[in-house]
Amino acid sequence: MLKSYAWLTFCVIVWGSNFVFGKILVQYFSPSLLTSLRLFFIVLFLLGLSTYKKHFKRLNKTDLLAISILGVIGVFINQWSFFVGLQTADPTTSALILATTPILTGFLAALFLKERLSIRMVLGSFIAILGIYFVVAKGSLSSLDMDKGLLWIVVTMVTFAIMIIMTKVLSQRVDPLTITLYSNIVGFIVSVPFVFILDNPLRISMDIPDWVFLITTAIVVHGIATLIWNKNIRYVNASNASILSNLEPFVAMIMGLILLYKPITGVEIVGSFFIVGGVILSTYQRKNHSLE
Repeated sequence: MLKSYAWLTFCVIVWGSNFVFGKILVQYFSPSLLTSLRLFFIVLFLLGLSTYKKHFKRLNKTDLLAISILGVIGVFINQWSFFVGLQTADPTTSALILATTPILTGFLAALFLKERLSIRMVLGSFIAILGIYFVVAKGSLSSLDMDKGLLWIVVTMVTFAIMIIMTKVLSQRVDPLTITLYSNIVGFIVSVPFVFILDNPLRISMDIPDWVFLITTAIVVHGIATLIWNKNIRYVNASNASILSNLEPFVAMIMGLILLYKPITGVEIVGSFFIVGGVILSTYQRKNHSLE
């Protein structure tokens, strides 16, 4: 079990670092091009994995349509808005906003899947939103200067929550690898024309280290880390694993300090505790639900 926690912690470090990786990459590649290139290499990785496992499944028209919608919203728009946002948004604040995805997912599940919405969820949501407002307002609760990049990060958070709900419904009929492979293929295909429509000017690095960084982070963040997480999550307590995943904003802070020389502020630390605490309060499940 200790080994499993070590691997899960590695995944959290990778995913938390992705905010800083993205911030670095958008300096050398324009957002739509970066999205398309990342999806291309992710698809290559997934195709190689599926070929190795001889894992290709036929889908009926209904599931294919649902996965296509998932590919557009949960893959292309999610990835594109992430990189557009990181052009101006602070990576730590972006990580804190995305940390609230489980809360929005809970509300969407209550709305569309008729799952139970508890008082704890509502209270935790209020605490987390207060924390976000505190961080975005830089400690002043009376004034708010919202970076336009953060609005795109909110779009990333919303599309991520939609992706979770759609994947949960689809996984009742289709295996996760098939969903991931086909949705990423759709996302990549849709992304290609937008490179020439949305990117003005089109920026592309000619330096080999930048391409190595792009390819490596794409495969490790969206391929290898996801596989490691899915493999080891079965050996640990789900609530403990969930708490681990909430450490991503703190990882983003530390990696921002190391790679971007961005100092960690007291406002970010206080806001982080509010946000992570609110998320944990919202998503924590007691074994005895009758006590709620």
